[in-house]
Amino acid sequence: MAKKSITKRWIFNNLGVIVLALLVIEMIVIYALQSYYYNSAKQYLVSKINVVAGVLSIHSQDSSANFSAEMRNMLETFNEKDKIELMAINSKGRVVLTSSGFSPEEDSPMPDYEQAMESGSGSYVGILKSGEKILAVSVPLSSFNSEYSSVRMITSLTEIDKTIQGYILFITAICICIILVIVVTGLYFAGSIVKPIRQISGITHKFAMGDFSVRIENNSDDEIGELCTAINHMADELSSAEAMKNEFISSVSHELRTPLTAIKGWAETLMTDGGESPDTMRKGIGVIVNETERLSQMVEELLDFSRMQNGHFTLQNANMDILAELGDAVLIYSDKARRDGIRIIYNEPEMLPFVFGDKNRIRQVFINVIDNAVKYSSSGDTVTIKAYDKNSNIIISVADTGCGIKESDLAKVKTKFYKANHTRRGSGIGLAVAEEIIAMHGGTIDISSAGEGKGTTVKITLPAK
Repeated sequence: MAKKSITKRWIFNNLGVIVLALLVIEMIVIYALQSYYYNSAKQYLVSKINVVAGVLSIHSQDSSANFSAEMRNMLETFNEKDKIELMAINSKGRVVLTSSGFSPEEDSPMPDYEQAMESGSGSYVGILKSGEKILAVSVPLSSFNSEYSSVRMITSLTEIDKTIQGYILFITAICICIILVIVVTGLYFAGSIVKPIRQISGITHKFAMGDFSVRIENNSDDEIGELCTAINHMADELSSAEAMKNEFISSVSHELRTPLTAIKGWAETLMTDGGESPDTMRKGIGVIVNETERLSQMVEELLDFSRMQNGHFTLQNANMDILAELGDAVLIYSDKARRDGIRIIYNEPEMLPFVFGDKNRIRQVFINVIDNAVKYSSSGDTVTIKAYDKNSNIIISVADTGCGIKESDLAKVKTKFYKANHTRRGSGIGLAVAEEIIAMHGGTIDISSAGEGKGTTVKITLPAK
C-alpha cells in the first residue's frame, strides 16, 4: 500500500481548494469587468441613438422638411461613423441606409430591432459571420414616421474585448503568483513539519529497540518543539528507568545470593559436623531461620510490587488500633537494633483514635520504615519513634541519626528501584510499596533529611476514623 505523505495531502486538498477559490474569484471578476464595459458601451450607444431619434422627431414635425433627405443627411454626416455605424430601417424591417454606405446581409439577425418594435428599445450582443463581435441598439421611429420604422446603431466590441483580455491576463498572472507563493510557503511549512516528524519516527524506532542514547534535535519553539522536548524527556525517563531496572536486577540478585549462600553454607556445615556440637547446631539453625525470613520478606515485597503494577493489590479494611500494629513492628526490630548497638526510643501514647484500614498492610509499612531506619544507622545511632494525633490525623514519625540522604536523592527515594545508598542491603522497592499502601488509605509519607550523615525522618500521616 502506497504511503500517504502530508505534503501530497496538502497539495491535493488545501492547494486544490485554494486554486478552485481563485478560479471562482477570477471568473467573478472577469464577469464583472465584462458587464461593466459592455454596459458602459450600451449606455453610450443608447444615449447617442436617443439623440438621433430626438433630432429626427423634430424634423418630422417640420412640414416643410423632407424627412428622407434629413435622414440621409444625418447618416452621411454622422461624426462617429469610424467607430459606430448608424442604420435606418424601413417599415418592412430592411436596412435601407447606413452611415458606412454598405448594407448588411439580408439574413443578418437583428434581435435588437425586433425587441425595439415590441417594447420601445432593444439591444443585442452577437457575432457576425465574419467572426467580429458587435453590440447593437435600436429605437423605433414608427410613432412619428411611416416610412422608417427604426434607427439602429452598431459598434464593434473588439477593442473592448482586447481591454478585457488584458485585464484577464493581468488577473491570471496575479493568481498564478499567489499560487506560486502559496506553494513555496506551503512546501516550506509542510517540510518544517515533515522533517522533524521523520526524525522523531527514526529516533523513536531506536527507542523501541532499547537505544536511549540518541535525542531529537529541537530548533523550534512551537508545538513540534514541545513534542520534541516531551519525547526527549520521555527518553531521559526511560533511560533512567532502564538503568534503575538493571540496577534493581543486580541488587536483587545480590540480595538473594547473600542469604542463599549463608543458608547453603550453614546447611552443609550442619550436615558434616553440626550434629556433634549443640552450639554450632543452634547457631546454624538461627542463621538459616533469619536468612529465610529475610528472603521471605524480599519475595513478599516483590509480589506486592507485582500486584500493584497489575492492579491486583487489595486491602482488607476494618477498624484497627494503630498503636498495636506500631508496637508489634517496634518489637520485631528491638532485639536486632540492640545487637547492632542501635538504640530505639519509643514512648507509646496511652491512646490514639482508631484508623479504618488493613492492619496487616499498615504493619508492613511500619516494618519497612523501621527496618530502613535501623538498616541505614550504625552502632551508636538512635532511632526515635513517635505517634500522636493532630487535626483529625494520626501521625507516625520515625527519625534516625544514621547516614542521611543527599538533597539530590531526596526526591527520588520513593521511586521504584531507586537506592540512594548502594552500600546497604535492600531491593529499592520497599518505600514505593509503602507509599502506595498509605496512599490507598488516604494518607501520605513525607521523607526529610538535613543531608548526609545527619539522619533521616519519615513522617506517616493517616486519617483518623
